[in-house]
Amino acid sequence: MKTAAIIPAAGIGTRMRSASPKQFLCLEGVPIILHTLSKFARCELVQKILVAVRGADRERLEELIQKEPWSGKVQLVAGGTFRQDSVYNGLCALDPDTEVVAVHDAVRPFVEVEMISAVIREAAVRGAAILAIPAVDTVKQVEKNLVTATLPREKIVLVQTPQAFRYSLLKEAYEQARQDNYFGTDESSLVERLGQEVVVVRGSERNIKITKPSDLPLAELLMKLEK
Repeated sequence: MKTAAIIPAAGIGTRMRSASPKQFLCLEGVPIILHTLSKFARCELVQKILVAVRGADRERLEELIQKEPWSGKVQLVAGGTFRQDSVYNGLCALDPDTEVVAVHDAVRPFVEVEMISAVIREAAVRGAAILAIPAVDTVKQVEKNLVTATLPREKIVLVQTPQAFRYSLLKEAYEQARQDNYFGTDESSLVERLGQEVVVVRGSERNIKITKPSDLPLAELLMKLEK
């Protein structure tokens, strides 16, 4: 099975309130993005990793990756204005005979290699698979600060990445979204528009996305636990 991963890393980290993009912030002295890439490099099902990066950050990232033993697995592509543009650039850079592609947030460094393999295997069989964890809090639907409904918690999941899809399916979903000028919050939302069923694979509470300053202390603790 020919499988690739796309890591969109063109964000500037506005919510992190940092001079450096959040993917370049360090945990245990190592940039977050290297922690993330190392997980995919260790996954035997992933033969190629495409990182979509801003032109201003390309040289910096190249220098970091060149020092790693898995650098040969990684290819840099141009990042876009939005995450959706970055992923599409990655899709266009892949060989057409790619069978499965996994998309993962650059700032989710605690994903387990076994979970990467699990969503890829499900996508190969079912077409589309995502990681998610059950909601433990009560979920309310609101409008203008007023509650309009209480949603059944047992039917709610909190979605994570990676999300994996048959390459041809994801490419079709992205091209349809571009044609419709539609922007989704994740890859699955684009695929769902085509009527494709998406399988949910159990994720992990540790698979956090580091997006704001308050996430860093938890990330440091998780890094120590992981080691």
